[in-house]
Amino acid sequence: MTFAGVAHTYAHLFVLLFATVVLVLEQQWHMSYGALFAVSLPGTVMFGAAALPAGWLGDRWSASGMMAVFFLGVGASSILTGLATGPWSIGIGLTLIGTFAAIYHPVGIPWLVKHAVNRGRALGVNGVMGSAGTAGAALTAGALTYFFGWRAAFLVPGAVCLITGGLFLVALRRGLIVERAEDAAPQAQAPAADVKRAFIVLAITMLCTGLVYQSTAFALPKIFDERLGHLLNGNVFGVGGLVTLCYICSAVAQVIGGELADRHPLKNVYVATQFLQLPVLALAFMLYNPALVAVAGLMIGLNTAGQPAENALLARYTPAKWRGRAFGAKFVLTLGVSAGGVALIPILFALTGSLSLLFVALFLFSATAGIAGIWLPREEQAGRLPARALAAE
Repeated sequence: MTFAGVAHTYAHLFVLLFATVVLVLEQQWHMSYGALFAVSLPGTVMFGAAALPAGWLGDRWSASGMMAVFFLGVGASSILTGLATGPWSIGIGLTLIGTFAAIYHPVGIPWLVKHAVNRGRALGVNGVMGSAGTAGAALTAGALTYFFGWRAAFLVPGAVCLITGGLFLVALRRGLIVERAEDAAPQAQAPAADVKRAFIVLAITMLCTGLVYQSTAFALPKIFDERLGHLLNGNVFGVGGLVTLCYICSAVAQVIGGELADRHPLKNVYVATQFLQLPVLALAFMLYNPALVAVAGLMIGLNTAGQPAENALLARYTPAKWRGRAFGAKFVLTLGVSAGGVALIPILFALTGSLSLLFVALFLFSATAGIAGIWLPREEQAGRLPARALAAE
């Protein structure tokens, strides 16, 4: 649980460091925001595209072994990025970060699911750790860049990640980490027709929720900079602090979402979080004052509150031996294909000079996810039983 949580923090933190650093590099390297942001897109794509082979290796080889590769690979790639001398070399470093960071979700989450008795609660707490990484990325990058220069924003976290990897290897060698052969809370297998239906619907909803999450995480520093920058005097540390505040406030939503997923039908929790985002996104579109920070936190919170239910639904309809590959396929959609949403950021900025229209796109993504989610199978038909009862069985 500890290493899975720390790894989730790192997975989101490292891929988002550049979203804040780019605000400084566009001044130092005299390049446009759009041109500089574009060098991060291959890394964003690999963050999702590499998930499927990572999940396959986790199933066929070793989940613990893949986690060791994750810590060491991300740490080394971040240090390499901090030593970059230009756009091409920083792009290579960011691509490597995205590739190694892709290991966590298809490996670490199934690992957690296998060991958890109350899956919703475990996934909720683990989700908070992921949100901590997203929250900490802007503040970490902003603070290190402000006090020590942009290279420190990659070098210092990279060194910490390598040290964590060393501690993980020590724990693994001493037998402090043991993988279960079977689920701690087994569930009855769903009918084949429900499995097929659920996978089709989840493919749509997961893509849409991924588009919302990815686009928001990468765009929020720039949105705050253009809408609230006059209050912060263009201070990148201040921008990073506001982004961090939003993600800290929203982190509790995942715990709430996890508890709801343990107590209510997963489908109901999942669909409700999608539709509740719509009025919040509409309000965020209109705000150009400090109230935007609170609304952005609520917007992010509702998106992440549905994640425990989403992951539990995927685990519910997937046999344990295929779970790594199933989660790998999920994150190809939510982190890889959804990079199309991230690609919208420089395109919209180049066309309009702002990111206001991004909120319209996020509204459409959330509405699509909510409508599609209605078609998920009813859980009583799928034979879902409470986790505690199944554990007792």
